Amino acid sequence: MRLIGMLDSPFVRRVAISFELLGVPFEHEAVSVFSTFAQFQGINPVVKAPTLVCDDGEVLMDSSLILQFVETVAARGQSLWSSDPATLQHEFRAVGLALAACEKSAQIIYERNLRPKEAQYEPWLARVTGQLLAAYAGLEQEVQRRPAAFSRSRSQACISAAVAWQFTQSMLASVVPASAHPGLAGLSERLEQTAEFRKYPPLGPGVPAVNVER
Repeated sequence: MRLIGMLDSPFVRRVAISFELLGVPFEHEAVSVFSTFAQFQGINPVVKAPTLVCDDGEVLMDSSLILQFVETVAARGQSLWSSDPATLQHEFRAVGLALAACEKSAQIIYERNLRPKEAQYEPWLARVTGQLLAAYAGLEQEVQRRPAAFSRSRSQACISAAVAWQFTQSMLASVVPASAHPGLAGLSERLEQTAEFRKYPPLGPGVPAVNVER
């Protein structure tokens, strides 16, 4: 299997780290949806990261669907989700909040960096920023309420929360202050030191400024 996309995307990175923790072999190809658009289009015409090219050549997309597929067919019974229904419900909530935080972070970054300043719509930015802060407030509450659950590294809730936090802090630290989210900051700091996170660091060109040739 081939995982296509840059690791500065939290969606790509959560997949790569999850594959590593599950012991699923794959090749990572650092292809950018920006600077190498045509190359990505040749692999997946939708140009959506992450993209997974299966062994038979079929192309899958969407990080959560890719992870569900791989756990079903290639993880040899291993899972990054709890088998306890009540715990699983909490994990789904945490991952949903983390993915919402990633999406809202990306929307703000795109608005700021890809749209000319005179065309940026401040009411929209204010709305999305409010959603971003709400997502992180909810995620911080989850970390604080369930410290035992977030003490593990082999958990999709932990992986997704830590990857999301690193992404937002790398791009929007002034919008989401670390001082207001000590649980998330601590979780990120701990997991970023693990072998799996260090093997797939958040490297890439980021979102290019609107006046940058790409």
